[in-house]
Amino acid sequence: MSQPTVILATASYDHTIRFWEAKSGRCYRTIQYPDSQVNRLEITPDKRYLAAAGNPHIRLFDVNSNSPQPVMSYDGHTSNVMAVGFQCDGNWMYSGSEDGTVKIWDLRAPGCQREYESRAAVNTVVLHPNQTELISGDQNGNIRVWDLTANSCSCELVPEVDTAVRSLTVMWDGSLVVAANNNGTCYVWRLLRGTQTMTNFEPLHKLQAHNGYILKCLLSPEFCDPHRYLATASSDHTVKIWNVDGFTLEKTLIGHQRWVWDCVFSVDGAYLITASSDSTARLWSMSTGEDIKIYQGHHKATICCALHDGAEPASS
Repeated sequence: MSQPTVILATASYDHTIRFWEAKSGRCYRTIQYPDSQVNRLEITPDKRYLAAAGNPHIRLFDVNSNSPQPVMSYDGHTSNVMAVGFQCDGNWMYSGSEDGTVKIWDLRAPGCQREYESRAAVNTVVLHPNQTELISGDQNGNIRVWDLTANSCSCELVPEVDTAVRSLTVMWDGSLVVAANNNGTCYVWRLLRGTQTMTNFEPLHKLQAHNGYILKCLLSPEFCDPHRYLATASSDHTVKIWNVDGFTLEKTLIGHQRWVWDCVFSVDGAYLITASSDSTARLWSMSTGEDIKIYQGHHKATICCALHDGAEPASS
């Protein structure tokens, strides 16, 4: 069985998307993206495509081609697209935008299939592991659960009034959700299943993680178990790694010179990739807390990163 290939991509205010060899640090492909900045990158579960969320469109690029042109453009948002992701089979994509909407796109059909109104700029959207609920966070501090089966909003939370929710993350088994805000605070809830399919939030912990903004929070993946971590990337130039058991600080990753905008775990949780305004991306060892590779090539702030180093899902 051959090792699955590692796909690592970053995007920057320099209007490029770069693909990197994770181990050597060599950039082997650069895509010019003149139309707008790229706010978010996501790789499809089958590793075939890279989605780039821009303003106001989402473009899909072929990972295994050298073509500078996207294979598909999804146009329907009217402002910056801040969130993008895929359902586990890769059949549909979800997005959230500063236009106040969350949208669902069937990748096998043109156009947007569904739209949900958040009534404020959407900063972050995550898909619950049950694949039937989307959770969004917006600029006004609202967290909303969108029940895709009932096609409606099933739950609304406001952890801190008028404090923007910047990032949301859900534990791989659906047991926890974390929301990070502009005050450097993480709110943690236990997710409980009611008698219906609706998810209920039970407050578990409030973590004052940073003095600056938290730009990204991320829970560790399944193959990291039994260790469970929360990573928080901040405008204070650091990433902090918290043990989910008690939310104690395990490590502070120090090395970036400016804001850290994004982070992504390797499939086994042994490594973390980060993207920063200092124009670099970095590869960190979770065991030592040291940066072991610096990806240099962007000329301006590196805003987002995407990594897929796991196996592709078995073809159905």
